[in-house]
Amino acid sequence: MLRIDILTIFPEMLTETFNSGILRIAQEKGLIAVFSHNIRDYTTNKHGKTDDRPFGGGPGMVMTAQPVVSAVRAVIQMSSAPYRLIFPGPDGKRFNQLHAQEFSTAERLIFVCGRYEGFDQRIFDILQPEVYSIGDYVLTGGELAAAVMTDAASRLIPGALGKIESAHDESFSLSDNGKQLLDYPHYTQPAEYEGLTVPEVLRGGNHKLIHEWRLAAARRKTAESRPDLLD
Repeated sequence: MLRIDILTIFPEMLTETFNSGILRIAQEKGLIAVFSHNIRDYTTNKHGKTDDRPFGGGPGMVMTAQPVVSAVRAVIQMSSAPYRLIFPGPDGKRFNQLHAQEFSTAERLIFVCGRYEGFDQRIFDILQPEVYSIGDYVLTGGELAAAVMTDAASRLIPGALGKIESAHDESFSLSDNGKQLLDYPHYTQPAEYEGLTVPEVLRGGNHKLIHEWRLAAARRKTAESRPDLLD
């Protein structure tokens, strides 16, 4: 079982996400266990604060070291399983399908979600986390990024999807001589809609020709939409 701990000051943000769809099914099957922890529960500030103004001035607030470090240390002690400590952030390495596959084989993932202008640098210096970004943009907090990485990893655990082939036959899992490809176009009933028809090869039943068509279509789609994957 993969244990996932998420530390945040807004645990309610994640409740519906983890109680829906594949993530709910994976938990019901005992494939993953998700725990949310409120960082505010670990602050020693009498007003329950977890942030303060930055030294040197500037807009916004910065999450203070004490509650975050205390929360992480306490959560680590809740399980003896080896863990990976992950901070979502725009300055991290770009999260991709290969990382999702790595995460899916871990025993435990601990996500720490920032807010405001980010974390006091000493949090990184003390805890030495891995930092991952889901894209070149800034979110209001790390919760959505943690949910994205959790979803991407959980669906790759055998048994989470109806058929494991579903995870192997999709964007970034398709491969062409070692290069990642985007998914090929998909069609379903009816065979004709508003004058557009399903390619004949997909209706012919020849699996070899279908495979060749799908691979060629995936190559074309990747060249058009993500040529960087082919470089």
